[in-house]
Amino acid sequence: MHSDVDRATYKFITEYAAENAGKAPSYLIVAASVEGFEYLPEVSDAYTHLAKKLKEYSALQMIVAMLQRKSDSDYSPFERALNDLGAERFINEWLPAQVSGIQAKTNVMQSVGTDIKTQGADFLAEYLDRKAGTSFKLWKSKFPRINDQIGGYFSGNMYTWYGRSGRGKSVFTMEEIIESAFQGANVLVWAMEMSRFEWMARAYSTISARISDTIEKVDGVDYEVGFENRALLTGKLSEGFEAGLRIFVEQLAKGEILPGNIVLRAADDSDFINRDTKQLESDILTTKADVVLIDPIYLMDFDANTSRVAGGDVANTSKRIRRLAGTEKAVVHVVTQAEEVRDDTDEEGNRELRPPKRAEIKKTKAVLEDAANTFGIDSLDGEGIIEIGKGRNGGEGTQINVLYLPNFGIVKEMETGEAVAADFLF
Repeated sequence: MHSDVDRATYKFITEYAAENAGKAPSYLIVAASVEGFEYLPEVSDAYTHLAKKLKEYSALQMIVAMLQRKSDSDYSPFERALNDLGAERFINEWLPAQVSGIQAKTNVMQSVGTDIKTQGADFLAEYLDRKAGTSFKLWKSKFPRINDQIGGYFSGNMYTWYGRSGRGKSVFTMEEIIESAFQGANVLVWAMEMSRFEWMARAYSTISARISDTIEKVDGVDYEVGFENRALLTGKLSEGFEAGLRIFVEQLAKGEILPGNIVLRAADDSDFINRDTKQLESDILTTKADVVLIDPIYLMDFDANTSRVAGGDVANTSKRIRRLAGTEKAVVHVVTQAEEVRDDTDEEGNRELRPPKRAEIKKTKAVLEDAANTFGIDSLDGEGIIEIGKGRNGGEGTQINVLYLPNFGIVKEMETGEAVAADFLF
């Protein structure tokens, strides 16, 4: 505090409040009780300006205290933390926590919440911005039936995808974020199970299939195919496809294929060490991401388990991701695991196509509760299925049948029987 009068005033007010059920004394009582306190009657000015100045001074004092040594033989809190934690943890954990604490203690709130009776003009302005597409963003799914049921992916929402091990979670979500990039989105990918080369090979396969006019037979059926994923991974493309790959890479670099951008952070990236929500927030801000893919959430560095309950760490992480989606106006796709089951086989032991139910989400239920929609997936022998497990705006229980040939870059919704029949009529 600036002076002895300030300290005496504060002491009197806190003691008065303690003796009077938390009520503050009037100006008159303070002036009569604290020597040097100046009382200016009938002052109607708002206190916000003064509060800002006082809290700005308080912030400076906190920073000084953080840097200041108590004695020549002692370290300041700043120096001690740097020595004890090392540069990496100091920069990513201790220092942001100190700054956040100072900000929280010295922030001056102008008002609390929104008065819906008096904020109608603001609502109307936001409505018109959304109508014009300048405020609100909607990214369409690659699968038409998802768009029919939920409208697409709305900025500010988190969407959870789950499936049993090896059933195509990464493939389905990759298709969706690439679809957003074809619509012009800036996309951020945290691929924590795949190497950079493996992820890019899959991406190049599906992107090339979308623009391809190359026809090949797959299981006796003609398809427009992209670069074969296995051939990309093993370096065994035919001479013709290899020449096409060189052209494809050049066109991609020039922006002639993909209107948006995809920034990938993969499992083998040497600089991808921190995988917590603070780093995620930093990456979203740096890349100006419209769409984010976290694959999978259970390989993130979880937030602290402040609740001290089982699964509290991943639950806190899920909540933090949900808040990030809202504050940064991004679509966030989260991938998690589903429990293995025994009822997906017939009487002869052959596995059947069956998407997992919501109750089978593994690791944490928070990713279910925090999501606007959940999608259970499965794949088998060239077919895939997506089931909307939770729909805030409808669509729950809807199933989408998928042609699933990811090795050739082909993952798309199957045509309905009526559409196929119509083709034969002409």
